[in-house]
Amino acid sequence: MKLHEYQSKRIFARYGVPIPHGDVASTPDDAYKIAARLGGRVVIKAQVLVGGRGKAGGIKLAQDAAEAEAKASQILGMNIKGLQVRKVLIDEAATDIIKEIYLGITIDRAARRPVMMASAEGGMEIEEVAKAMPERIFKVAIDPFLGLQGYQARELAFGIGLERDLVSSFTKIATGLYNAFVDCDASLAEINPLLVTNQSGGRLSLLAVDGKMIIDDNALFRHSDLAEMRDVDEEAPAETEARCYGLSYVKLDGEIGCMVNGAGLAMATMDIIKLYGGMPANFLDIGGGAQADRVAAALRIILADPKVKAVLFNIFGGITRCDEVAKGILEALEQVSTDVPMVARLVGTNEEEGRHILASAKMATAGSLVEAARKAVELAQAR
Repeated sequence: MKLHEYQSKRIFARYGVPIPHGDVASTPDDAYKIAARLGGRVVIKAQVLVGGRGKAGGIKLAQDAAEAEAKASQILGMNIKGLQVRKVLIDEAATDIIKEIYLGITIDRAARRPVMMASAEGGMEIEEVAKAMPERIFKVAIDPFLGLQGYQARELAFGIGLERDLVSSFTKIATGLYNAFVDCDASLAEINPLLVTNQSGGRLSLLAVDGKMIIDDNALFRHSDLAEMRDVDEEAPAETEARCYGLSYVKLDGEIGCMVNGAGLAMATMDIIKLYGGMPANFLDIGGGAQADRVAAALRIILADPKVKAVLFNIFGGITRCDEVAKGILEALEQVSTDVPMVARLVGTNEEEGRHILASAKMATAGSLVEAARKAVELAQAR
């Protein structure tokens, strides 16, 4: 689950990370009031769960409250990469900026532990930095039993050439970011950019002017407060419906709908579809023990995608019974009228019963995944 910038920064602030004063507005009038309260220059930032807001015109600077109102009216309602801007963040504009730093933490699955990264190339997408200047990214792997150690944070600070006067502040911010990451069960937490600014008297300070967090969906049962932050307006309607039925669904751009039980099997199914020249339209894991009603809901979600030209069912019946899946398919077909061709591969518990149910409905079946993928690709290409 992705959090908006303002949500992420508020969490960071609870852990001692310095952020600008600001608030969220959903109308130009709200933007005027917030800017008037802050006084001076402000920055108006579109709150959408995609990158590239600045290039799309979703970030603007205003000199006073009246200009903030005008700029907010321009940004609110904008469409940025398919998402409509419904809120803007009004923050105090940073002054006397000396440099921009990147600081982030994610899970390195190969190392099986969190990894904190820092770069002096803040403000850029970290993926672009990794591609063009990998030597400018410094990393430390964190032992989950020990947590981030002070010497590791200092190692990052020295690696990016941070001024010695800022090392102590940087260490506190890095520790706060790590603690927020762990306590919120996040898979990503980043500050980009973390500004070095020149305060009155020539004193240097650090300020987190942008933030991003992604929370592990599987841990949300422990975080009811975070679950309430989910912005369903930013999700595809199909993904929202799938979550209501306990389904793992991600929409893709292909033409072959996939319904599979098990994430690993779903990935393998998508791979073999591509191997035989097709493109998967979705990732969909119905999970173990799925009953007919969940299967019916999954098929309705797949068929709601107008790009789908064929559907492939790949069910390995362990906890999930093949006859229950077959009943769910027929139940869904009674609710949704469609001429989209379908291929089913059922193997495992009650597979004969499941195949018999589908055969009575004149649905194509296959004995292996290879055969099923080939048939699905051929059917999709023929439409």
